[in-house]
Amino acid sequence: MVENYSLECERILKNLDDRKKLLLHSCCAPCSSYVISCLTNYFDISILYYNPNIYPYEEYLKRKEEQIRFINEIDSKNKIDIIDCDYDNDKYENLIKGLEFEPERGKRCEVCYLMRMEKTAKVAKENNYDYFCTTLSVSPYKNAKLINTIGENLSQKYNINWLYSDFKKKDGYKKSILLSQKYNLYKQNYCGCIYSKK
Repeated sequence: MVENYSLECERILKNLDDRKKLLLHSCCAPCSSYVISCLTNYFDISILYYNPNIYPYEEYLKRKEEQIRFINEIDSKNKIDIIDCDYDNDKYENLIKGLEFEPERGKRCEVCYLMRMEKTAKVAKENNYDYFCTTLSVSPYKNAKLINTIGENLSQKYNINWLYSDFKKKDGYKKSILLSQKYNLYKQNYCGCIYSKK
């Protein structure tokens, strides 16, 4: 069982024998900034923009457009592109029924992580990516152990490599703030769903 996700990520990256393909779920441009800048040295990256939790739709579009702008502007060593998915907000609302009043970082968030990460694992498997991952662990408000446990389980379910991570370590979160300032990225003031906004 992996104990230190940041060290395990370093070990995996160090042992890559050639450039691989990574499908990276991204919640937003600011969170992706440091993660992409770090991983572009090792992978051809496709960003999977799948965030049906984001409300309202105008906010979803604003964050998506900012993500696209960022990947077009960042200096990247290897190829980077984006896969744009359906909004699926109705599907998200159905999945979290009964969990609307859960506290932030509670059961509702766990369902939300799983929904987005499972989509990433499925798309990665269907399109022959070498690894899948998410930017979620860069946030100090997100539980890296939970994220990596979900990643491990999906890795086994879909037979696709999970890239362990705790991107907030080694000042990752601070670096994402600096990169957000450098690229003048739109910084939202709530996680995404209507419940986190309230």
